[in-house]
Amino acid sequence: MKKLLLLLLLAAPASADMTHNITTSTQLTVNGAYTDASRIGSTYAVSGSNIKVATDQHFGKLTAGTATTAATLDVGAYDVNTTGAAFSFSESWTQGDAPAAIGSGVDVTSGVVADMPAYGETLTMSGGVAGSLAGTITSAGVVTLTAGGANTSAIGSVVTSVTVK
Repeated sequence: MKKLLLLLLLAAPASADMTHNITTSTQLTVNGAYTDASRIGSTYAVSGSNIKVATDQHFGKLTAGTATTAATLDVGAYDVNTTGAAFSFSESWTQGDAPAAIGSGVDVTSGVVADMPAYGETLTMSGGVAGSLAGTITSAGVVTLTAGGANTSAIGSVVTSVTVK
């Protein structure tokens, strides 16, 4: 028995550093509304062969717009240049967007885009509506996320680490 007691007294004590970390996070996002609108301009193009402008006329041409209107097309009058010969003629016209008055064009109510400019190129995203958006994490690490309205997101995470040195 004396030998066993002596053996226990001579043994070096075990020692270890231990670290335990628990990190929790909840991220709730309600995105904002936006509209990206680009006006397109008026364009006119004409091409052909064996075509001429009629007497006292012109090929189509753009007439200048105003502060509230887009340029318009003043159509021309054409004739075949050499009667009985082959001819080709092509024209294209794009009516441009009228400028919107300053301070008008987009109304947003409670994150929803109610109206926007009717331009040739328009991209609109309605804003998020929080609704019942929620997130909790208990001390036991239980994540509870509740969906919100349109254009929202909820992310919950629990990270546990144990380090022994």
